[in-house]
Amino acid sequence: MAEAKKMKSEASTSGSGDGDGGARESVVVDNGRQRSSCGYCKSAARTSISHGLWAHSLTVDAYQVLLDRGWRRSGCYLYKPDMEKTCCPPYTIRLKATDFVPSKEQIRVYRKMDRFLEGKLDVKKTYISEDDTMFGGLGGTELHFDKTHVSINESSVCGSNTNDKAEELVHLLSDQINSSIQLYLKSLDFKCDVQLPKASVKKVVAAKKKLQAQESEELMFSCSAAFQIFATLKRLKRVVEHGEVAEVGLVDKIDWNEHSPERLAELFASHSKLLAESYGLSVRACNGHINYYSTWSHVEVEVEVGKGTRKSETTPSADSDNEKHSKKDHQKPQHTLEIRLRKSCFDLEEYSLFRKYQLMVHNDTPDGVTESSYQRFLVDTPLIHIPPNGDSAVPPCGFGSFHQQYIVDGKLLAVGVVDILPNCLSSKYLFWDPECAFLSLGKYSALEEIRWVKENQLQCPSLQYYYLGYYIHSCSKMRYKAAYQPCELLCPLRYEWIPYDIAKPLLDKIKYVVLSGYADVQPSAPNTDGGVAEELSNSVEQEHADDLLVNDDEMSEADSDLSDDEAGIAATTSMEAEDVDLRHVVIGVRGLRLKYKDIQHAFDRDQRRYMQNQLQRYVKAVGRQLSEEMVYSLD
Repeated sequence: MAEAKKMKSEASTSGSGDGDGGARESVVVDNGRQRSSCGYCKSAARTSISHGLWAHSLTVDAYQVLLDRGWRRSGCYLYKPDMEKTCCPPYTIRLKATDFVPSKEQIRVYRKMDRFLEGKLDVKKTYISEDDTMFGGLGGTELHFDKTHVSINESSVCGSNTNDKAEELVHLLSDQINSSIQLYLKSLDFKCDVQLPKASVKKVVAAKKKLQAQESEELMFSCSAAFQIFATLKRLKRVVEHGEVAEVGLVDKIDWNEHSPERLAELFASHSKLLAESYGLSVRACNGHINYYSTWSHVEVEVEVGKGTRKSETTPSADSDNEKHSKKDHQKPQHTLEIRLRKSCFDLEEYSLFRKYQLMVHNDTPDGVTESSYQRFLVDTPLIHIPPNGDSAVPPCGFGSFHQQYIVDGKLLAVGVVDILPNCLSSKYLFWDPECAFLSLGKYSALEEIRWVKENQLQCPSLQYYYLGYYIHSCSKMRYKAAYQPCELLCPLRYEWIPYDIAKPLLDKIKYVVLSGYADVQPSAPNTDGGVAEELSNSVEQEHADDLLVNDDEMSEADSDLSDDEAGIAATTSMEAEDVDLRHVVIGVRGLRLKYKDIQHAFDRDQRRYMQNQLQRYVKAVGRQLSEEMVYSLD
């Protein structure tokens, strides 16, 4: 599908935290030990423990070293879990791109995308849960589904029993609109038990097929549910105003211009778009009606009348000869995928997609998904951008923080937030359009990012690895990361990389393991054929349809508190007795850069004791090398 893909690299914009053009130094503020609630085990107590730093600026080389010591970033906030004490120890996981062996499931993900771009996607194997079919709201209202699902079992609208297939499609479209209605009502905090009308998609009689249709299409199906819902809500509003029933939610506060039949039809039509397109139909709202049109001139005959079979080259044929003939005759893709790599910056279209994703997939509250929180989490970056210099030391896009956009036919479907560093591409977060869950965009983006590393390694040989964030063995929804083989986990004590096949049986027994102590152990069942990866990928996909690649926001600074402050200036630990050389730690104070040995006498006894305690924790967390290169700011 080379003709259906375009690759574009843009580096003309930067995030607010980008240090491009500024001083090439790393400046951090030590937040000390942090305690927060855990987003993985959902513990009510503050059982997640980490060391936190706020980075004003950070070189890509420094961040590469931090990654290799178990650190991660959330915006400009850096954190390193206390692996011995935290409730869910997260191990940094990586993969050498050139060694990557895709599993059968991962190969299927690529082929599924190719079939989608060709217009040949067989939807009979596509599972759409309500996590996968969620979408953004109307007039600032954001919506989400409950945990129920709809399965699509039809491979085509047409076939030998065409009328039956058309009836099945009518039911599918009706069910999806009804799901949209329930989602819409939930957004209004609907609390009434009044029976609402059910949406019903109906076939259009032949005499009306050209109504509101463009020249190359015909009207096939229509639904008037928007009028019924609007009328029902109006009646309920009057009932509430007369005091006949208790409050039913936000019905009495609705802006009826924003929630008119026309606007509701637009909302419900947008939800049905991909399902309709998978059957060769387009969907549009027209004067409050939801209309489905044929995309090809011959579809209406075959669907409505049931004569013959569908001949479109976009329908996969069971006969191999016909399939080969279809490929031979195929001249251009039905859809075009464009992948753009841009420097991290705020983009309204990206934010809208992020908001839609968070509310629908993760069930976040609307108040919790704001432009400022998005900016802080996924746009702001302390990384100092290094532009390309034409030699083999820097890739064509440069080093720094980027957003990789996945655009199909001009529509933004997914965004991967990544850091490109001297030795790796580090995947930070992915958000995607819930309407496109059937494309497994989480898996697809991971494969594309691995491919990106392999391609750019030719120009920048130091780029070898793909970092998948954290791996928590006790968290089942993270185990899919181990399906990218052969992967390695970082030893939390000696910071050596250990093959996953060695680490897995150890982690099966205990959460925290000094993995490097078992580096010479031979794995009991080496993975030579991708079977383990296949099992991991399949098992997790069944349990977690959200297909999320990286989700590190649970450990951000927002919910943390500083336990060191609770202990006070007189705090002492056994760490004070350790042999940690603090003399050459770089201290930033009042714009100056000084060695600790040169300013330690400026503190009184208690202050010096507290300062040394903090610096010892800091040096142990970042390593002696970085402590003598980064600026430990006291400003």
